[in-house]
Parts: sequence; C-alpha cells; structure tokens
Amino acid sequence: MRNLKLIIKREYLARVRNKTFVVMTFLSPLIFVGMIMLIAYLTSLNKSETRIVGVHDESGLFVSEFQDSEDVEFQDFSAITLDSAKDIVREKNLYGLLYVPQDSDSVEHLQFFAKEAPAFGFLTQIERTVADKLTGRELEARGVDVSAIRSAEASVKIEIQNFSGERTSKMSNYVKMFFGGAAGYLLMMFIIIYGNMVMRSVIEEKTNRIIEIIISSVKPLHLMLGKILGTSLAGITQFSIWVMLGGLLLFVVSSVLGVDISAAQGAQQQAASQISDSELQQLVIDIAKLPLLTLTLSFLVYFIGGYFLYSSIYAAIGAAVDNETDTQQFMFPVIIPLILGIYVGFFAVIENPHGTVSTIFSMVPLTSPIVMLMRIPFGVAWWELAISIFLLIITNAGIVWLAAKIYRVGILMYGKKPTYKELYKWLKY
Repeated sequence: MRNLKLIIKREYLARVRNKTFVVMTFLSPLIFVGMIMLIAYLTSLNKSETRIVGVHDESGLFVSEFQDSEDVEFQDFSAITLDSAKDIVREKNLYGLLYVPQDSDSVEHLQFFAKEAPAFGFLTQIERTVADKLTGRELEARGVDVSAIRSAEASVKIEIQNFSGERTSKMSNYVKMFFGGAAGYLLMMFIIIYGNMVMRSVIEEKTNRIIEIIISSVKPLHLMLGKILGTSLAGITQFSIWVMLGGLLLFVVSSVLGVDISAAQGAQQQAASQISDSELQQLVIDIAKLPLLTLTLSFLVYFIGGYFLYSSIYAAIGAAVDNETDTQQFMFPVIIPLILGIYVGFFAVIENPHGTVSTIFSMVPLTSPIVMLMRIPFGVAWWELAISIFLLIITNAGIVWLAAKIYRVGILMYGKKPTYKELYKWLKY
C-alpha cells in the first residue's frame, strides 16, 4: 500500500509539473472565454445590422403588410420596372429584392433576388405574412367575416399534474434533458481526455525502458492503479482550475469590455420572452424539484466507476503497444460504448426515459455512467440505481483484474504489435 501511495504521488506531481499541463491549464480558460466573448461580440454586431429589403409588388396587395422592424427595413420599388428595381438593389448593395407578380394565380409563388442566400428565418417571416394576407383575402371573397374568425380563436394551455396533484410545466423535460445531458457529456469527455493521458503515460515509460526498473520493486497491479489514480487527481485539479478561472475571467472580461454575453443567446432569449411569468415561476419550481442531490452523488459515483473502468482499459492498451499509432486498432471498440451511451441518452432517454432501451443501457456497465445520469432527472427508482451501481462495481473489479493481467505481460513486450488473439493468451498467464 505504501508503494501505491508513492506511485500516486509521483504520477500526480509528474503531471502537474509538466510544462504542457501547466500551460494548457491556464491557457484553456483564456481560449474558452475568448471564444465566448468573440461569439457574443459578433452576435451583437449581427443584431445591430439592419437589412434593407426592396419590394416590387405588382399586385399592390402586400406592400403595406411588410412592417419595418429593428433588423429589417422595407423599401417600396413598385413604381418602377422590375429590371430598374434590380439595378438599384444591386448598386446600393441592399439585402435583396422581393418580387410579387401581378397575376393572382401565381401570386403565391414569390421570387426573392439576392446576391447571397437569405436567412431561413427571414424567408419564413415573409412567407407567413403573404400567406396570412392571401388566406384573409380568400375568406373575404367567400363571404366569411375574417375579424369574427380571429376574435373566435381560442387559446388552449394544458396544465400538467401528477396523480398527487403536483404541477409541472411543459419546459420541465427540457430542464431535465439539460441537467442529465450535461452530466453525461461531461463524464464522457473526462473519460476520453484523461483516459488517453493514462495510456500515453504507460507508452512513454515503456518506450523509455523506465518501466523495467520500476517493475523490479513494484507490483504491476499497484503500478497500474497508481497511474490511474494519480492521473485522475491531476485531471480533477486541472478541471477545478478551469471552472474557477474560467468563471472569474468571464465575469471580469464581460465587466471590463462591456460585452453582453447574453447576446450570444438570441434564440433562447426570444423563446424565453414568449414564456409567461407564471410559466417562468413554474419552471423555477421544476428546477427546484429536480433530484439535484441524487444527481450530484450519482455523478460522483459514476464518475469514479466509469473513469476507473475505462482508464483500466486505456492502461492495458498502453501496455500492449509500443507507440500511439498502434493503439488505433484497439481504440475503436473502446469508444463505441461511449458514443452509444450518448446517442441512447439523447434519443431514447429523452423520448422515453423509462422505456426498455433506456433501462437496459442504464444497467449495462459500459454505458450506464452516461445513460443513468441522463435518466436520473426524470426520476429513477432506488432499486434500479442500486442494481446499476452494483453491476458497475462488479464489472470494475473484473475489468481491473483483466487489465492488470494484460498490463503485467504487455509492459515488458517490445517490438511486436499484439493481436486480439495474443491478448487473450496473456490473460491465461
């Protein structure tokens, strides 16, 4: 046990004292915050730009329907010919020219002339305006009172409650998806980044032949566990610094430069503006009702279990090869369960969190750290969580034991790229 502590300390100090590690620890938050500020700045510039659109309406029905807004201004060119209107729009470098034909049979098929393809939202707005006008015109032609129809339009809102009378909102599923998805995706990225770090550490020591000296006084199992634990502690240290430094930089830079970070969330703001105060209050209540304590504790458990599981595999792969190029044949089977867990989480869990597919993949140890974290915000029975964690612990013990056997043989093998058949033989030694 004393040797294990020494190895953990050595691996941890070797990582945190590495120049690349130190540089990326402090440089990554700067890059991340810089990207956020750049996106916010460019978004604010894009929002401040007014699009000037020419309208050539030969029918005379729609010119008055197009109302100017903060980002779009319409100019009427109906008094001149279409070719002249095109020339003016081209010379003045306007956003484009909307052409409405005279024939009532073809007025539904409009044309938009522009140097570049217009924004999808802008075209949708134009189509909706024309469609509403044509619909009202057709109803009036059939003797229907359009104003009576509009005044008779009903607004229906479904209030969601469970059988105990607790209310929830339609946005609650999106909140649950966000919390669960963020936890699952964060875990996957941590496993990939720091699992590869464990693998590269093993390959480096094996290539430098340092491992031959170390293994003479340390058990291979202790050496492998020490590398995994030491690297994970270094990863947690780096991640903690990223969170604290990134949050501090984001606050300071936004305050000093006066850049509105929320400007980068235009679509979200527009959607939020359509939510009533009562729905917003209910949304806050839904967030408060989330099993945040269970999600936090489960994240720690699945983080340790999932990271230990995959890091053992990464360490075994690093011991089996001589360079990173040879790892490619073994990496694909390792990445598949992680990608599968993300896809199941974002498609099956969100659609039916308690369905057969979601339940099975939240029990399978290779995918449960991701899928179960995505299921927890939707409510998971305690026995399902217990079974999933139990299976993860049992599988961890088995994978660590198998990885240690491969590690014990592989770290002393040089000059030959092993096959899956040879790895199976190593398990028998």
